[in-house]
Amino acid sequence: MARALLSVSDKNGLVPFAQGLAELGYELVSTGGTLKVLAEAGLAPIAIDEVTGFSEMLDGRVKTLHPRVHGGLLARRDLPEHMAKLAEFNITPIDLVVVNLYPFKATIQKEGVSEAEAIENIDIGGPSMLRSAAKNFASVLAVTDPADYDLVLEKLRHDEIDGAFRKSLAAKVFRQTAAYDALIANYLTEETFPAQLTPTFELFEELRYGENPFQKAAAYKTALPEPYSVLSANILHGKQLSYNNIRDADAALRIIAEFSEPTVVTVKHMNPAGIGQGPDIETAWDKAFAADPVSIFGGIVALNREVDLDTAMKLKAIFLEIIIAPSFTDEAYAALAKKKNLRLLTLPFTTDVPQSYELTSVFGGVVVQDRDLVNEELADFEVVTEVKPTQAQLETMVFAQKAVKHVKSNAIVVARHGQTLGVGAGQPNRIDSVTYAIKNAKKITDDLSDAVLASDAFFPFSDSVAYAAEHGIKAVVQPGGSIRDQESIDKANELGIAMVLSGNRHFRH
Repeated sequence: MARALLSVSDKNGLVPFAQGLAELGYELVSTGGTLKVLAEAGLAPIAIDEVTGFSEMLDGRVKTLHPRVHGGLLARRDLPEHMAKLAEFNITPIDLVVVNLYPFKATIQKEGVSEAEAIENIDIGGPSMLRSAAKNFASVLAVTDPADYDLVLEKLRHDEIDGAFRKSLAAKVFRQTAAYDALIANYLTEETFPAQLTPTFELFEELRYGENPFQKAAAYKTALPEPYSVLSANILHGKQLSYNNIRDADAALRIIAEFSEPTVVTVKHMNPAGIGQGPDIETAWDKAFAADPVSIFGGIVALNREVDLDTAMKLKAIFLEIIIAPSFTDEAYAALAKKKNLRLLTLPFTTDVPQSYELTSVFGGVVVQDRDLVNEELADFEVVTEVKPTQAQLETMVFAQKAVKHVKSNAIVVARHGQTLGVGAGQPNRIDSVTYAIKNAKKITDDLSDAVLASDAFFPFSDSVAYAAEHGIKAVVQPGGSIRDQESIDKANELGIAMVLSGNRHFRH
């Protein structure tokens, strides 16, 4: 008679599955709460202590860690000496294990959970049984996912359990136990950079393709969901997000988290195309759109206030991939939802993005760093020129610094009055980024006398300062730190422009 051992925390689907196993002739062995549920359903499970001859102890911490359990799981059916040893000790082989684990993840997500409570929800016996069963998958079916119950029963009924299916269930077990252990390790780890890094992710969805149509792709979310994430957003309308959509939307969320005032960010290829602020969200949109009405075509828009009908009608007038906002009025949603392919997303916006490390893949590994959450204030700035910036210029510098840290290096932002005018991104040298940013700014206005130029890193030469002054820029903010800083300061003094050092470099590769 085949024997199945059932011990689950998640009771969903348990009874129908156990009934199906009983109908197929399986003898059921069970533990604790699972035993009670099966008995109440009219089944006749055998208690685990009847199998082991040893009662559960230590408040249930020890119940399945016994040779009569693990011997029945690990014995190879194709080795006579293994089967003889089972017979010698009167151990019945276990042919199927149904186990899912203590809810450690759900426990640590509870507000105010204590470390002691978290520790008590670390499963020991469950992973041990699963790993034993999965190691011996040639003889034992290891079932850990309730979503697999129906398929397992169907295959058992039709005698379709083959080696490939057994191996697939075993692989799922080892993935799940590895992720479970990783979550525990991360919860307990206090080192910034431990000797082993064990992040774990869960499949969000398979994507139609990656950056290009010939690349396969999928999106994975962190095991502990991040509320301020595009992968946690509520997708109200539109088709599936693409690989590029997800990356661009992530960039938009990072940028707009810098601003508490009504702000709109437009993003293209992970760089801000335009950023606008205003007394209301419609005015902020007008400024963001005017900052670069060309690049926004087919782009992403993030707004940090509810979208009203007037703003929605302006958004509707152009081709966009995604609009992300805290909410949409009913009228705004109805207007925008008429565009079949436009994705409309909502999530709770915040300026308090939690600090966590970022992973970037390289061949053979990853590099890890904290997020750049540095925010400069006026008090942080050092004026280093004879000409002093005005209060308006200083306030624009703060705005421009928030923008430049999200532009690909070498990064230059030209801005004024809560609006970006020109963005120079990703050029191999700084003067080219300066040239590109000012060229774009000139498309919006010929007069840059009230604009500020912000740089993510120091000027290696004074040519950038000279070019900016030549085109009407009167104030510059940069971090400083070059051995040639004085050359740039002298050039600014020569040309009569104000220069401020922020003290913080903001490279973004």
